[in-house]
Amino acid sequence: MSSAPVSASLKLFVFLCCWQLLLSPYAEAAVVLQYHHIDDHSPRSTSTSPALFRQHLEHIQQQGFKVVPLPQLVASLKAGEALPDRTLAITFDDGYLSVFTEAFPLLRERRWPFTVFVNTKPIDEGWNQFVSWDQLREMAKHGASIANHTVTHDHLVRRRPDESEEHWQDRVWQDVYQAEQRITQETGQAHRLLAYPYGEYDPELLQLLNGKRFTAFGQHSGALPSSAGWQSQQALPRFPMGGDYGTLDDFRLKVATLPLPLVGVSQYDIVRGKWRGEEHPLIHPNAEGELMAPRLRLTLADASVATRLTCFVSGQGKALMNRRETTVEVTSARPLSPGRQRFNCTAPAGKGRFYWFSRPFVSTDAEGNWLPE
Repeated sequence: MSSAPVSASLKLFVFLCCWQLLLSPYAEAAVVLQYHHIDDHSPRSTSTSPALFRQHLEHIQQQGFKVVPLPQLVASLKAGEALPDRTLAITFDDGYLSVFTEAFPLLRERRWPFTVFVNTKPIDEGWNQFVSWDQLREMAKHGASIANHTVTHDHLVRRRPDESEEHWQDRVWQDVYQAEQRITQETGQAHRLLAYPYGEYDPELLQLLNGKRFTAFGQHSGALPSSAGWQSQQALPRFPMGGDYGTLDDFRLKVATLPLPLVGVSQYDIVRGKWRGEEHPLIHPNAEGELMAPRLRLTLADASVATRLTCFVSGQGKALMNRRETTVEVTSARPLSPGRQRFNCTAPAGKGRFYWFSRPFVSTDAEGNWLPE
């Protein structure tokens, strides 16, 4: 046999191996969708119309996505198992009645699993905009997972005046624990999955939930990688689908996203004057009463992705970016406005798809006061 065919075969083998490596993010990614109301008459910012929700489901079906139960997805994540491409989970926050009347029939028709994160006080008190325990049990019979959104839907990160750290931890844990108890009593389910009210968390809350063996989701966007040492399992991303974030074109883009191939994420600690790996989403004024612009350092596995990366700041447009090989430093041009804000970073991934990463922040005003809600 001549050497030429062997050489050609070897080149083909190397090409295919390299191509598989390039495609590896496609084989290890999943998307979690977040909805609230499925209604034409509820607050627009947290609502998806029934007609648009049906279009979302039709796109999922037509494009061959695999809809899996969120507890199964989390179990795969904890086990470090590869997540097949085009895998997604569907979630609803709060437990509004429209989930039962509008979303459930469409999901049941397709035999698709979904998760309802419930805050239990409105259900126990029979608020008319919320589902009942009977309705939750009916959905559970047909593939719904019932998970934790606390009892009160409070801002968990906000400390009360003169509240010690110990008392704050006890109060927050009771809000989570009692909701978990009610869910188990009424449905028999106990998944230890939490969705943060308002998507707000801080390092102490992450640590508390980690110690209680909870997995938790925010409201910052992005695809879910099957393995990422930099990412806490108490701060997992979901794509919010309410209001302007859920148009059909927007939906098509987001369900096909991939996790940004990150090796590490660090944030500059203004108080200590150094970079730290822990998340610090809360932005308070410094000793001089000044609000500071947050700074992130993203370390990517691929320098070519770093060159294509673009980051945006809520309400400000493009972020300031400093690139050096596989490292990108990202900051806002000015301090964040009070309230919830995000850094969103994306880069083309080929075939019309995008890599995506988001980091949430919650900022007080210059006097250290929380935005009233």
